[in-house]
Amino acid sequence: MQIEGTSYHTIWFDDNVKEIKIIDQRWLPHQWEIMALTSSDELIEAIRDMAVRGAPLIGVTAAFGVWLICKESANKKSPNLYFEKQILALRAARPTAVNLNWAVNHQLEIIQHGSSWEEKMTTSLAGAKSIKQKEIITCEKIGDWGLEIIQKMYEKKQEPIQILTHCNAGWMACVDWGTATAPIYKAAKAGIPVHVWVDETRPRNQGAAITAWELGNENIPYTIIADNTGGYLMQKGEVDLCIVGSDRTAVNGDVANKIGTYLKALAAKDNHVPFYVALPSSTIDFNMENGMNEIPIEERAAQEVLFIKGKHEDKLLEVQLAPDDAHAKNYAFDVTPARLVTALITERGICKPSKEDILSMYPENR
Repeated sequence: MQIEGTSYHTIWFDDNVKEIKIIDQRWLPHQWEIMALTSSDELIEAIRDMAVRGAPLIGVTAAFGVWLICKESANKKSPNLYFEKQILALRAARPTAVNLNWAVNHQLEIIQHGSSWEEKMTTSLAGAKSIKQKEIITCEKIGDWGLEIIQKMYEKKQEPIQILTHCNAGWMACVDWGTATAPIYKAAKAGIPVHVWVDETRPRNQGAAITAWELGNENIPYTIIADNTGGYLMQKGEVDLCIVGSDRTAVNGDVANKIGTYLKALAAKDNHVPFYVALPSSTIDFNMENGMNEIPIEERAAQEVLFIKGKHEDKLLEVQLAPDDAHAKNYAFDVTPARLVTALITERGICKPSKEDILSMYPENR
């Protein structure tokens, strides 16, 4: 996608210097910084500290992480022990997004027959590049399927389609296109007028900071709203549909996404607003039967709630919001039960959020 007229991916392998490069998302949109990840510890910290974020991007980053771990293991006295230790640390970097373990498992499977660490390095690098390219294609296909929904709405309404999003499920959360934003970008390119209500998404404000920045770079009209405004807009008939992403979807259709998604789904249900979840198959946990009971919910540092980052007179600052002795709970995700989800938009098509429909879409996982 575009940043000031130049196309970027969120992560890439620099063949000239043999390094993994990422866009550091922690201070966007105020500070633009490309970071090189030169060690597995740096890569794990980048995932943990949300320099990279979003389930699909976390998965791709983890795939490149396996290459780094292979590279480092080759030079250790006990390479197998080091490899196992770093793989465990990589798996633990963020617990909710299933893409991380999906990518690691995929990489471990393809390198297991390597007869040397050099061979494992070559295979894992090729595997990471392949996973990255597949995620790009997958997100674009999600956009094509979601476009059909927006197109039908526009044919009926003949006015700009009002779409509400939560968090950032855009290309910055993936590699390109995004999940929830892919249908929006496709609609704009097809000449369908859209307007996006962008939830600020406390406490890290990924909507206000990153989704808004993305949409602005693509010249798509948007308005940032406080998280609790969405229900009011739905009551007033100013939202045609909601599209959100997912960090993990159980095979029964329960969806884990950024905290606050459940409340949007409740408001949408009460006001008869369609509520769609856009996700790649790498985000579906086919081994998890019930998301409400089984999806692990990450709890992050209280500081993210008690402080806020921003810009003041061209200086990037972190300021305190709460009293000095305040305590806070910071659950990063919640789970929206399948009964509140209208449909899932995947790279293979649109399906109901049920085990039967999901497995009919992906019969190889039966």
